[in-house]
Amino acid sequence: MKKIIVAIDGFSSCGKSTMAKELARETGYIYVDTGAMYRAVSLFCIRNGWMTDTAMDIESIEKHITSIRLEFRTNEHGKAEMYLNGENVEHEIRTLEVANGASRVSTLGSVRRELVRQQQLMGKSKGIVMDGRDIGTVVFPEAELKIFLTASPEIRARRRMDEMAAQGKIVSYQEVLANVIERDDRDQNRTESPLRKADDAVVIDNSNLTLSEQQEILRNLFMQKVLS
Repeated sequence: MKKIIVAIDGFSSCGKSTMAKELARETGYIYVDTGAMYRAVSLFCIRNGWMTDTAMDIESIEKHITSIRLEFRTNEHGKAEMYLNGENVEHEIRTLEVANGASRVSTLGSVRRELVRQQQLMGKSKGIVMDGRDIGTVVFPEAELKIFLTASPEIRARRRMDEMAAQGKIVSYQEVLANVIERDDRDQNRTESPLRKADDAVVIDNSNLTLSEQQEILRNLFMQKVLS
């Protein structure tokens, strides 16, 4: 079977990463979590004092963005983890503060261009599954299979709460829902590479789908492409 690029775009907390990881596991493809890459940049900026809840030091971020080295390394359990300049930051990037910062820093053209460059290098040999906000429209417009994943904001907020509770982080539903809605607005209305469905992407609304139903749909779409 031929190797292809699978691009999965969509709103925050839709389960893009879960979907992409499972397909990569089933097919032996490489999984690239672009959301983790933007979260790592967010963490880097927060640590250096270039981003607070109310402001960003854009000049400093743009000056240092090309010095950020991002890579995924597989741990002993077979899970890919995010490394920032050689440091494992997989746990640190999963906070609400870092997630919100990732949405903000992703509006900067200099950040998006550098991360797109790194992402495109990762996909040169194909055989990858990549998820994010602009994979099918900007990073790999030539991808053979493009998915646009969506779900209602309320359901996504509940999923995000469950994910954070599993990590021992307790937050209010209203706080998480407000964050989801704010990120949706920012992602869709930013100037640089806004979130939108590629013209040839297949839309999957998983609001009422089980994980197995969702994966069956994706699996069938994948097989159609690699066998065509």
